[in-house]
Parts: sequence; structure tokens; C-alpha cells
Amino acid sequence: MPTTVNIHEAKTSFSKLVLRVITGERIIIAKAGAPVAELRPITERPKRRVLGIDKGKVFVHDDWDNPIPGFDEYM
Repeated sequence: MPTTVNIHEAKTSFSKLVLRVITGERIIIAKAGAPVAELRPITERPKRRVLGIDKGKVFVHDDWDNPIPGFDEYM
């Protein structure tokens, strides 16, 4: 069962709450008694990104950084 703390308490004792989360505890942060956020341990690591996965799918024109004609009229 998660522990609920108010925003003020979470702000003033954030480091202690993180230590509790590291041990596996879930902390619910509430504003005016209503839950708004949850601190919980990360259970799985993000997947590694594969470099070059979009090779051949993306094309950048040689003039991609040229000024846009007429754009300076809006500035």
C-alpha cells in the first residue's frame, strides 16, 4: 500500500522520500487531498536505442538552413 504525502511535505523531505522509494516503497503526492503524482522505483531499464534505425527514411535538403523567402515580412 503506497504512502500519501502532501506537496509541502514532499518538497521539504524529497531526499528522504527518494530513499524510501529506492527500498521499493511507492509514494503518492497529493494536493488538497487529491493524488496528483507518484514516486515509484524504476523496475525496468529503458530499451537501448539503435543507431541508424532510420537510415534511408529521412532526407535533408542541402538548403535546409537557407532563409525562408518572405519570412522577414512577419518579423
